[in-house]
Amino acid sequence: MTTTVLVTGGAGFIGCALSKQLPDHFDRVVAFDNLHPQIHPTATRPADLDERVEFIKGDVTVAEDWDRLLADVRPNVVIHLAAETGTGQSLTEATRHAKVNVVGTTELLDALVRHDALPEKIVLSSSRAVYGEGAWVDADGVVSYPGQRSDAMLESGQWDFPGLTVLPFESSKVSPNPTSVYGSTKLAQENILRAWCLALNVTPVLFRLQNVYGPGQSLSNPYTGIVSFFAQKAKALEVIPVYEDGEIIRDFVYIDDVANALVQGVLHSGANEHAYDIGSGEGTSILRIAGLIADYYGAPAPQINGKYRNGDVRAASSEIGASEAALSWKPEVMVADGVVRLCKWIDAGAPALV
Repeated sequence: MTTTVLVTGGAGFIGCALSKQLPDHFDRVVAFDNLHPQIHPTATRPADLDERVEFIKGDVTVAEDWDRLLADVRPNVVIHLAAETGTGQSLTEATRHAKVNVVGTTELLDALVRHDALPEKIVLSSSRAVYGEGAWVDADGVVSYPGQRSDAMLESGQWDFPGLTVLPFESSKVSPNPTSVYGSTKLAQENILRAWCLALNVTPVLFRLQNVYGPGQSLSNPYTGIVSFFAQKAKALEVIPVYEDGEIIRDFVYIDDVANALVQGVLHSGANEHAYDIGSGEGTSILRIAGLIADYYGAPAPQINGKYRNGDVRAASSEIGASEAALSWKPEVMVADGVVRLCKWIDAGAPALV
């Protein structure tokens, strides 16, 4: 029997990384993507998309595009990557984020029903942004959810919650409480997909990804991520600006490790009660990663500027033990190595997404 996997947003950063592996496991791999100019300035098929993958241009928010696609494609598995991802951008373009992330998901589900094309499994790439500030603990071991840092709090330079220490994110223990429009749309995406799948006997597999970086990132998209932004500043021998006091914590996870985790979810995972947390398991300060990149290029030392961005969380790292066990997977590239790989790719000419 011919097996087919459909990848929405399949021409993006993660989609291109997956394209190297999926054809080894499926007879037909179809990437569905609208080639948005923020990511694909020339609106052409990316060179990094494996030649074995069929590419179909279309918009997940447009019912007619789904009808055209599903008239020919009958997916056994859907990998739903298509999303708007800018945390800061979502504050000023909330409708765009909600339309793509929420309505794009419901259009997908409606189309599958309309064409009697229910897959066996839908894999969703969600985000650590659904946790917001997450759970914090005091000296007595009492866990609380302090919620979003206010603009007044940030303006006064109060970066942390006094007397509290942040806990790593873990889907079975930390309740989601997003602090951005983007995170809110991703949580809605999770809830919609889970409810629909369980009602229609389709297996939902949810992944909450930490900060993904590595070769293949779009270097022209200002919302791609700070690692590539820092690398471009340092390569030009410019000072890397570091927000707040430099002690913002993030879990930077290398693109190959993310692709490997998703493939394991596609091939082997059944319905999981909790989302898979996918990160390196290593919390890294923004100042440290800026320093690593500056040192690589011999650029000036990073400069802490005390600026901040509303909606950003103070600390985001993950406890990945449950995901490692369930997926028979573990990250292989830690941040010190990953930064060097990214910088070497940029230095070699960086054939980024176009």
